[in-house]
Amino acid sequence: MQKMPASIFNDVLGPVMRGPSSSHVAAAARIGSIIRQSLNADPISVVVEFDVNGSLAESYHGHGSDIGFASGILGMALTDRSVQNACEIAKQRGIDIQFNVSDYGATHPNNYRIKVYDKYGNDHLWEAISVGGGMIEVFKFEEFPVSICGDFFELLILVNTTESKLSRILESVKNLVGAYEDAISISGLNHGLINVKTKTQPEDSILDKLCELSETVELIKLQPILPTLSSANCKVPFSTASQLLEFAKKDNRQMWEMAVLYESIRGNTSEQEVLRKMNILIDIMANSVEDGLAGTHYSDRILGPQAHKIDEGIKSGILIPSDVLNQVIKYITAIMEVKSAMGVIVAAPTAGSCGCLPGTLLAVGKSLDMAREEIVHGMLAAGLIGVFISEGATFSAEVAGCQVECGAGSGMAAAGLVQMFHGTVEQCIDAASIALQNVTGLACDPVANRVEVPCLGKNIMGGSNAIVSANMALAGFDKVIPLDETIGAIYDIGRKLPLELRCTFGGLGKTNTSIEIHKRLL
Repeated sequence: MQKMPASIFNDVLGPVMRGPSSSHVAAAARIGSIIRQSLNADPISVVVEFDVNGSLAESYHGHGSDIGFASGILGMALTDRSVQNACEIAKQRGIDIQFNVSDYGATHPNNYRIKVYDKYGNDHLWEAISVGGGMIEVFKFEEFPVSICGDFFELLILVNTTESKLSRILESVKNLVGAYEDAISISGLNHGLINVKTKTQPEDSILDKLCELSETVELIKLQPILPTLSSANCKVPFSTASQLLEFAKKDNRQMWEMAVLYESIRGNTSEQEVLRKMNILIDIMANSVEDGLAGTHYSDRILGPQAHKIDEGIKSGILIPSDVLNQVIKYITAIMEVKSAMGVIVAAPTAGSCGCLPGTLLAVGKSLDMAREEIVHGMLAAGLIGVFISEGATFSAEVAGCQVECGAGSGMAAAGLVQMFHGTVEQCIDAASIALQNVTGLACDPVANRVEVPCLGKNIMGGSNAIVSANMALAGFDKVIPLDETIGAIYDIGRKLPLELRCTFGGLGKTNTSIEIHKRLL
């Protein structure tokens, strides 16, 4: 089946979650949710393995992969207050979850290999990856290759048969299911797997008939875990910046309207629904700012509350005058502190970079007394830039460094600001390119395996970079390198960074002070 186009509400803005990391907490929770759904009885034992050469071997505890996975196995929502206690709750409910590090030759830095046992002694083996921003792909079930991303209803039907008879069984399954988006079969030794993707859950009567097939050994049904569902042969009007610029020559919509058009087609929904979803996300972002400014507390963190220091510095006259920029610093800090205190945030595009985009746009809007709809429009424009980054690169720092997290947030924010000041589609795109060019090679080297330092400073840097990049584009500066080429360049640079500078134990994380902080937190 063709790769689904990126969605603003799947890949770029979201999930709505509790921190500290979308690639770890949210992705792990989604992987755990799929595994939980696959069981016909309560799990009693789960063994999760991380490859010794991947990033998760060092960071799975500090970044919250363990609590995320446990919350998924328990069926908790990502916004549940109990997420931070998920490992303890699982233990109380008699579920033994072990996290082991071994050398099994994983090719992706965020690889999960999972063996799960239910109370009747049944077991399944799964493999999955976290691909950035909370997005996942389950790519192996038992010995069968699959591709489950959580954007369809899925049926996995294990059958006893020979390879020669598998195609006949597949046709029988197709006829029984009726409306489906994709249906494939994979053969094994005297058995096989049939995977069917649908847009709605098949009726119980159909599931009963599938179970009654003489070859059926087991039927697993999975519900979607993403907010926007996919459909076969989805054709979006553009998926790169250059395609958008060509489209804009014949269509005079503003950047935000282009985003609404794109997402309504991608999600097979109305433009009004796209606007409604974006307004909900902005409410959550604004609440994160308010929660952060009220003060946050959490024991397992490096930094205490600091957002209030900006207002205190302004009142005492010790700060360099800059009303807008100081508001941006304050708002970004507030959101990051909520994330570090396991409060509710919107990954934008990731949890580690959740402060840059919303903090910048909300602060600029507040400082200049702009109408709410201008902020909505700016966030939509930013989301469309995020689609291009998702299509051309990644949002995973483990793959390409912080330039695709805080850097991506900065590029998106730059485009959003240009939209808020009524710039053209071309100016929005140019601002994003300029901002991304300013952060090429940005390492991801968290101190003490916590998503706080230098993450806070890099989010704030991303906000200030967005402001100057937006002004450069609005003034007519030459971006020189087109956005698509810039995205390709940062992806190339990121993949060439040493692994220890891609969200593991390197750089600032290797300093003596970082090591001492890590020991203290443990």
